[in-house]
Amino acid sequence: MKRNLSLRSAVLFIALSLFAAIAPAQKEKAVMWDRVNISDRDLFAGPGGDDMRPDLSKIEFLKEEKGGHNKKFRIKDGSGKTWVAKLGREAQPETAAVRLLWGIGYKTEINYLVPSITIPTKGTFKNVRLEARPDSVERLEEWKWRSNPFVGSKELQGLKMMMVFMTNWDVLDLQNKVLDVGDENHYIVSDLGSTFGHLGNNNFPTIYRLGRKVGNPKAYSKTTFIKGVKKGEVKLAYKGKNRGVFKGFTVDDAKWLAELLVKLSDKQIADAFRAAGYSPTDVSTYTSSVRKKIIELQRAAGDENIAGK
Repeated sequence: MKRNLSLRSAVLFIALSLFAAIAPAQKEKAVMWDRVNISDRDLFAGPGGDDMRPDLSKIEFLKEEKGGHNKKFRIKDGSGKTWVAKLGREAQPETAAVRLLWGIGYKTEINYLVPSITIPTKGTFKNVRLEARPDSVERLEEWKWRSNPFVGSKELQGLKMMMVFMTNWDVLDLQNKVLDVGDENHYIVSDLGSTFGHLGNNNFPTIYRLGRKVGNPKAYSKTTFIKGVKKGEVKLAYKGKNRGVFKGFTVDDAKWLAELLVKLSDKQIADAFRAAGYSPTDVSTYTSSVRKKIIELQRAAGDENIAGK
């Protein structure tokens, strides 16, 4: 009898082991936003902190990156870290946009703005955004604004509102990316270069592009974030493509986001733009403009005295 029990136990153990080996791995947790201590966040260093800063003592050109409107090169720095160097007018606003989103808890890329960099065989370039490509992070598929694990959540509504807050007019699904980071899948907006300028002048097909600007502090200072509140819906002053995404915001959605943004100090906001290489005058313009939009949001939420909880 004992021998039969031992045999059965061995067979059961082997069966369970085989099942564990062939069973699909548990899916990673989907994350878009985490509650963080906003007042402690260093918006100058950004999500990579000081430890991840690129080592420009030696640069190796790897390849040219395809896709997008801006020229990009994949490079390796002196410490062996891999980066995608983005040239052109989107480099500075994207650096600041990543820091503002990360500052209030959203998952983002890791990037830095370098004032000047020489890439062998390609040349010397000024104001270049370097975006990290860590070996430990796998870049997965794009995610869609209308179909994702966060539909109906405050964090998704907040992220949509932030796109208008930062005047991002390039809000196609292809700009979104899922990053496999350890046991989590981070849902991020990967391309934030079309920000901090001006949306188009109208909603007409094709010509909605007229008037769009990026990285223009004077243009940004003249923009409006909140159009008004009607029957409990917060109307955003959005003009451009994919308009349906930027509708249906409640006063509670506005309050949720306002309670995050109000925790950012003027120094933190200024640090985000200083990290992006803007002049002191431009940093001042952007800081006051961001604060003005936070106040607009507080008013839409029905309380200008909202304090983060």
